[in-house]
Amino acid sequence: MSEQEGGVRRMGLGMMLLFWVLLLGLGTWWLQGVLERRENPNAHLADVDAGETLTLERNASGHFVATGRINGEPVPFLLDTGATYVAVSGTLAERLDLERQGEAWFSTANGRARGHLTTLDTVSLGGLTAREVRGSISGGLGDKALLGMSYLGRFDIAISGDRMTLEAPSRTPSG
Repeated sequence: MSEQEGGVRRMGLGMMLLFWVLLLGLGTWWLQGVLERRENPNAHLADVDAGETLTLERNASGHFVATGRINGEPVPFLLDTGATYVAVSGTLAERLDLERQGEAWFSTANGRARGHLTTLDTVSLGGLTAREVRGSISGGLGDKALLGMSYLGRFDIAISGDRMTLEAPSRTPSG
């Protein structure tokens, strides 16, 4: 085999290797997006204007998961109508620079847990913002926060099938 044929052959092998690396990279990127949408179908909520309804979809596990903000910082939320407070992990509390305002015991799905109370300046989900929201700091939550009734209770909530709607409560004039 001549030197020229060897160079062409090496170039062909290099191009084939590059093709497979690109194909695997694109496949991985695409699959990652599919998995993220299954886990959090509400990750990119558009802001809603006052008076509009925010509609969330259940994820592949049957939970309502959405990305919102605590004190302006993006946080993945697991919406939990059985939770009293907006609950965050100690790590997330440190990242958000939350003040611990007293120790407390909490009843959780996994039993009693010790933690701290806190107050969140703002909690937002899709444009629905609440101020001065009671929260708790405890372990075992990972990178998600539980969005409990201290936030959700400020809005009208309806669950129908695989959808949850939230909207600012309608104020009727008293006469």
